[in-house]
Amino acid sequence: MKRIKILALMICCSVVSNLQAQEYWDKIKAKKSTLEIDKGFTTLSTKSFEIKLLKSSQTVASLSPVSDKTFDFTPGDRLAIRDKDGLYQLGDINLRIKAVDASWKSYSTAAKRAAVTALSVSGNTLAAADLSNTLPADIPVTIKRFYEEKEGNLVVRFEITNKSNAAVEIGALGVPMIFNNILEGKTLDETHLHNVFFDPYIGKDAGYLEVKRLSGHGPALLVLPEMNMPFEAYRPLLDDETPRSIVFEGFHEWMPVSKAYAEQEWKKAEQWNSPTSVLLQVGEVKNFSLKLVLVNQIENIQAGLIQNERPAAVGVPGYVLPLDVNGQLFLKYKKAVKSLKIEPEGALTITQKSKDKNGYFQYEVQGKKWGRARLTVTYEDGLEQTINYKVIKSETNTIADFGHFLTTAQWFDEKNDPFHRNPSVISYDYETKKQVSQDSRVWIAGLSDEGGAGGWLGAVMKQLIDPNREEIAKLEQFVDKTLWGGIQYNTADTLKYGVKKSVFYYEPALMPEGTYSKEVNYKTWAAWDKKGADDPGRSYNYPHVAAAHWTMYRLARYHDGLVTNHTWDWYLKNAYETSIAMTTLAPYYAQFGQMEGTVFLLILKDLKTEGYTEMAANLEAKMKARADHWRTLNYPFGSEMPWDSTGQEEVYMWSDYFGYTDKAKVTLDAILAYMPTMPHWAYNGNARRYWDFLYGGKLSRVERQIHHYGSALNAIPVLEQYKKTPDDFHLLKVGYGGLLGGISNITQDGFGPAAFHSYPETLQIDYLSGDYGSGFFGYAVNTAAFITNEKEYGWLAFGGNLKEKGDEIEVEITTAAKSKVFISPIKTGLTLDAGTFKKVTYNTKTGAVTITLNSKDNYTPNAYLRIDKDVKLPYEKVRGAYKIPLKNKPVQIKL
Repeated sequence: MKRIKILALMICCSVVSNLQAQEYWDKIKAKKSTLEIDKGFTTLSTKSFEIKLLKSSQTVASLSPVSDKTFDFTPGDRLAIRDKDGLYQLGDINLRIKAVDASWKSYSTAAKRAAVTALSVSGNTLAAADLSNTLPADIPVTIKRFYEEKEGNLVVRFEITNKSNAAVEIGALGVPMIFNNILEGKTLDETHLHNVFFDPYIGKDAGYLEVKRLSGHGPALLVLPEMNMPFEAYRPLLDDETPRSIVFEGFHEWMPVSKAYAEQEWKKAEQWNSPTSVLLQVGEVKNFSLKLVLVNQIENIQAGLIQNERPAAVGVPGYVLPLDVNGQLFLKYKKAVKSLKIEPEGALTITQKSKDKNGYFQYEVQGKKWGRARLTVTYEDGLEQTINYKVIKSETNTIADFGHFLTTAQWFDEKNDPFHRNPSVISYDYETKKQVSQDSRVWIAGLSDEGGAGGWLGAVMKQLIDPNREEIAKLEQFVDKTLWGGIQYNTADTLKYGVKKSVFYYEPALMPEGTYSKEVNYKTWAAWDKKGADDPGRSYNYPHVAAAHWTMYRLARYHDGLVTNHTWDWYLKNAYETSIAMTTLAPYYAQFGQMEGTVFLLILKDLKTEGYTEMAANLEAKMKARADHWRTLNYPFGSEMPWDSTGQEEVYMWSDYFGYTDKAKVTLDAILAYMPTMPHWAYNGNARRYWDFLYGGKLSRVERQIHHYGSALNAIPVLEQYKKTPDDFHLLKVGYGGLLGGISNITQDGFGPAAFHSYPETLQIDYLSGDYGSGFFGYAVNTAAFITNEKEYGWLAFGGNLKEKGDEIEVEITTAAKSKVFISPIKTGLTLDAGTFKKVTYNTKTGAVTITLNSKDNYTPNAYLRIDKDVKLPYEKVRGAYKIPLKNKPVQIKL
């Protein structure tokens, strides 16, 4: 497998090209070494860890689990390069301090290295040092650092003493979390064996950092608060010179106090937690410490928290809470809950239900005001836990608003457009409230690639779950006038069904003077000329077009009068031909898993349903050839990027379909490594992605993206696997977090942004619509209600409101589509090709299921019900589904 190389990204100064990256690394190498590696190392051990410290700095040179001493959680393999001033190591500390009525001043043990003074140790203390030598002389405090063993775990403690003759305020304190997420120069095999990703639960005293190997295999590392270390903020260490790029997200630090930053750099943003500071009186000593523990596997992180006497929280359906959903929250801690505080006031209501037999305090949570909401739980021992929610409109209203915004504010119909983009749903800038008809990244204005197709793809996929005749009429015109023959070649030659990289391009010699704005910098690699834009060789563009044709087929086939421009078979055949064209016209990138590649499997299933045997066989053979190639790889989800989090979706789906269970498992394990579940709406189910603001965002930088399209796409395989193994509750929590995360950033008026910015200076949506449509595809094809009975929590509903009535469990469906239900105890899925569920009732004693269908509408006289169990119903079966005539009132059917 080829070595990882950084693409030539010239969009943002925070990102470096391959050549520039090497120059950065060369500059770092050329700097004077100041960590004094030549003085050697000290090896320490606990029951769980083997630790190597540099003798000179006593910073961590390696951190290995005793169970696998060949693995290092830290970037120890780059220590000989990163041994310079200003490059952070595990064990460093940053502060901002001031005297009363003075200005903040920053201090860092990493800024100017000098040998620290070792201190004598005894008992559980493994190593200790006075850090004064590596700090400026004017710092008003002394800092000592201790490495200690506690119950086999590792504790890192900083002892801070006010040595001045006046009280001082610590307005910022940060401990850099330096773990090995530098992927540069490694193969996928190497990264999955040796590298880690880490995710923060920024939850005050209950917060933690989980550090996981890319393979998804254990052990995983948990960093926990030990003493005076609430996880208040998570600051990116942008001053570290390690070159950030698509193969290095950068480092962050854990901050227990952050007031100094909140007053200055972050003053325009609403923080996850209220910023605090610490006042040290003359001679006062205060300790700040973190504890590092291991858990044997990722799904046992919650059990690890409980074992280490940390609060555990489980939210249902998660922490993105639609206004019409009765959410639940389960809290488990050694002490009782003392008080609950909601900010903003009235944003949520919390009602205690019970403390069940498993020690969980159970609450009902309801959203009352749209937007972010913070719940602060204070326990009897004073420990504070914050849980960040995002309250959204009902899924039905959210999706309706989204469709309306796309087909009005984003509806582009300039009759004289020289690039023939009319009519279409074009990219949109929410900050200026204007359509984006020009951008130096030409695809954004060119209706293709993820960053340009996002608008119209989202508009089409919206119709799959909430069809609207007026919106569909516009999209029919888009398909006939702009997609077919514009974005997609329709002439009878070798390029037919090929998909262009962009219909907008930069070639002033071919266009009238004044076509291109002088305010846009077109002197970049991303400003493709016409030849580059017309190229059909990028496979990632094909699923968008295939999904549009397939959705129009479904609307035409299962509804009356919604689609009138073409017959259903025209759309299905176009979907098929687009799928085949990807493998013939874009064969290089087609070797990789595609974003939205699930659509090819959906098309295949419908070809079989319709009896198109020859086309189905051909498509299946093409896809099997790809899956067979993936079967030969240890980690079969490469992409056009060195490391990616979007190929896994399709790789899992085809590996599972063809029975390649080993590759399906490898793929799922990798997804679970970068898709956490934790009590915070932004990170719960948030699939890792940190470079696509460059390609589809307005604020263009390398930065962990909150619910970029990877969240909803990766929820597809996670929830698919849950249906196979419904006893694995971890999968449901992760998958549903990604599913609802996929719509969490839609604004009150329906704008779908590329993602949400995680940097504490911003903490808001990006203002470009960008590539959001890909994520909405994931939501549209995957949205479902799940009914489960968990031994620790009882009966639960994800995607519905549940009531227990004796032996019956009744669930009112709250998803926007209301078309899919999965009943976990009997492993039964119910799917409607047309029509909607009102409610589903399950009898726990007899196993009987009763469904109630909503009444008919002008375009849906019949429901088409599929049951993945052998059930006989007194209705005609059409294409494998029961055709059920709907009425002017709800229809109840007992299965």
